[in-house]
Order: sequence, then structure tokens, then C-alpha cells
Amino acid sequence: MKSQEPRSSSSCAACKFLKRRCTPNCQFAPYFRSDEPKKFAKVHKVFGASNVSKILNGVPEQQREDTVNSLVYEAEVRLHDPVYGCIGAIASLQQKMVELQHDLILARARLACYVDQQYSSSIYDDQYVNMDPLSGIQEGNNGLVDNFNHNSLDFDQFSQFPFP
Repeated sequence: MKSQEPRSSSSCAACKFLKRRCTPNCQFAPYFRSDEPKKFAKVHKVFGASNVSKILNGVPEQQREDTVNSLVYEAEVRLHDPVYGCIGAIASLQQKMVELQHDLILARARLACYVDQQYSSSIYDDQYVNMDPLSGIQEGNNGLVDNFNHNSLDFDQFSQFPFP
């Protein structure tokens, strides 16, 4: 929602940038405050004042602040990456997500191996172990322990990813 702060006598950032007189019903004033001149300059450079005005007129008033925030973000990204813009940012985030998923799979596999090693070493201690073949749960002196069959892990599924 737009803020209902009383307007000062100074022009909004858009009117200052466009070198025009800011009127009391200026549609840019609620979204481009006078102390944020670069915000409008970026949006103007990418979209132009006329297009921003048309966009704001086509959006319900309660959604205009979010629309302006989106335009500012899109303009900043487009100025940073003129070729790909937001699509480049999205692709970069998707690549990062794939890398993090790979790291998570690798961490889980390493944890499973560690748990398996810890469990295997506890079996060979002089403890009494009884396994229920139906449930896959092993019961020993230390209570119930999940029985993981980590030897069946297919580590070839990780070979498609470069290891860090």
C-alpha cells in the first residue's frame, strides 16, 4: 500500500528528474520520494516516464507500490545485465539451486557412510545384537538402532556432478 504521509513542498524524484513542477496529484510522488533520485532515474532509463505512467494507470491503486518496487528491481537488473536482465538472474539462481541440491545429496551420502561406519564398529564391540529380519531394526544393549543398508547406495548417481 502507498504511504499516506503528508507531502512536503519539494518535488518528487520523478518531477525533479524530468525538471517539471510536481503537482499535488502527481502519480509518481507517492512512490518516488525526493530523497531517492536514483530510484526514478534507473526506472526512467529502462522504461521511460510515459511507459511507467501507463503501467501505473493500468494497475489497481493498492498494487502500485509493489508494481513500482518490481519496476525498480527489473530496471536495476537490466542495467547490470543488459542482455539477459531478470532472466539471467533467474537462471543464475536456478544454477545455484542445482549446486546446493548436489551439495545436499553429497552431504547426505557422506552422513549415511559415517552412520554406517559408526554402526558397523558398534556391532563388533562385545555387544549382544539381535536383528528382526521383518522390520529391519536391530536391537542391542544401546536400544533400537535403524538398520541402514548403505552398501546399496548407488554413488554413480553422483558422478554427473563435479565434486567440490
